[in-house]
Amino acid sequence: MTTQVRISREIQLAARPDGVPTAENFALVERAVPELGEGQILVRNTWMSVDPYMRSRMDDKESYIPPFQVGQALEGSAVGEVVESRAEGIAVGATVSHFAGWREFAVLDAADATPIDTALATPQQYLGPLGTTGLTAYAVLTDVAPVREGDTVFISAAAGAVGSVAGQIARALGAKRVIGSAGGAAKTALLLEEFGFDAAVDYRAGDIAGQLRQAAPEGVDVYLDSVGGEHLRVAVEQLRHSGRIALVGAISGYNGSAPEAGPDLYLAATKEATLRGMLVNSYFPLFGEYIGKAAGWLADGTLRTRETVYEGLDQAPAALLGVLSGANTGKMLVRLG
Repeated sequence: MTTQVRISREIQLAARPDGVPTAENFALVERAVPELGEGQILVRNTWMSVDPYMRSRMDDKESYIPPFQVGQALEGSAVGEVVESRAEGIAVGATVSHFAGWREFAVLDAADATPIDTALATPQQYLGPLGTTGLTAYAVLTDVAPVREGDTVFISAAAGAVGSVAGQIARALGAKRVIGSAGGAAKTALLLEEFGFDAAVDYRAGDIAGQLRQAAPEGVDVYLDSVGGEHLRVAVEQLRHSGRIALVGAISGYNGSAPEAGPDLYLAATKEATLRGMLVNSYFPLFGEYIGKAAGWLADGTLRTRETVYEGLDQAPAALLGVLSGANTGKMLVRLG
C-alpha cells in the first residue's frame, strides 16, 4: 500500500527586483510536503501576514534578518491548524502561530510554533493587534519613545497596521493630542472618525511640514516613524525640546537605489532629542504583558482595528505590492483557507 503524497503550493522569489517589485518577481510553485520527523507538526495555514519589511528581504543585502533566497519560498508570520503531529504538547486540531507563511502547508519543529487561544480573539488578530504589529506599537510607546501624560504624539503610516494601533495606545497611555499621517481623504477621515486621532496630515496633499505645524503648533513630543524621508525631516523640525523619535521603518525608500536624505541631526542635537531604532524581535519578552492588555482593549472597544484581506495564496504577491503602495487600511492579510 502506498501513501499518498501531500502537495502544497508556495510562493517563491523568482528574481530579485530592481526598484519597485512586480508580479514577475514571484512564482507560484507546487512542492511535495515532507514526512514529519519526531517532534514536528504539520500546519495547514489559514491566514498569513504581509508586511512592508518583506520588501527589503527581496534584496541581497546584509540586514538584521537574512534575505529571501531566489528559488525558495518566502516566509513571514502565519496562523493555521495542526493537521498532523509527532510532537508532545501540540495536538491535532490546535491553532498555532509561526513564521512559515507564503505556503499552504508548513512542516515545523514544535518549538517554532506557538499555540494561540482562539476563544480570546480571532486567529487573524494574532497577526495584527495581538501580533508583532501590535507589539511594535506598544513597545515603541512604552519603551523606545515612551509617551508621558499630556504629550503630543505624531504617527506616520497611521492608517496601517502599526500606526492605527499606536494612535489608540498613545491615547490609552495618556497622550493629550494624537496626530496621524495617511494618504488621501478617505484614510485621514478614518483616523479621525474611527481610530480617535485628534488631527490628520494627508501627505498626498503636499506641504507635510505646514500641515503638521497647523496640527501641532506647540510642537511634537513623540514621533513614531515608519516612513523616513520627508516625514522624518519634518518631524525633527517640529519636535519639542527633549522629544523622542522611534525609528521603526522607512517605507518611502524601500524601492530606491540610494538612501533618502536624512533629517537635520544638528537640529536634533540642539533639541536634545532622542532618535532610537527598534526591532520588534528584541521585545518578544513583552508579548505576554502586551497581549494581556491588548485583549482587554479589544474586548472593551478601547482598541479598534481594520483588516485588508486578499483571498488565496496566489494573491499574496499582489497583497505585498499593495502594502508597499499604501493600498491597505489596517493590517494586510491573506486568507488561505
